[in-house]
Amino acid sequence: MSTLRFRHPAVDFLIVLLRARLARARSGEADRGVSAVEWVIISAVVVAIVGVVAFIINNALRSGATKVGDCIKGASASKTC
Repeated sequence: MSTLRFRHPAVDFLIVLLRARLARARSGEADRGVSAVEWVIISAVVVAIVGVVAFIINNALRSGATKVGDCIKGASASKTC
């Protein structure tokens, strides 16, 4: 009994694609996805740290600017800050 084989370029492409994905999954190349997730987490932590530092610096600058502004407003020829 002979087997009837369906030959079509789209089916051949699909078979090759599925075999390649299966080989990649078996090879352990999927670890790259885990590494990408680690990089996303690290990046998020770095962005959060930068945001906190920027907030602290902004508050310190605003406080200093307010003090200097108050000093300028209250300055006179006989009085200094």
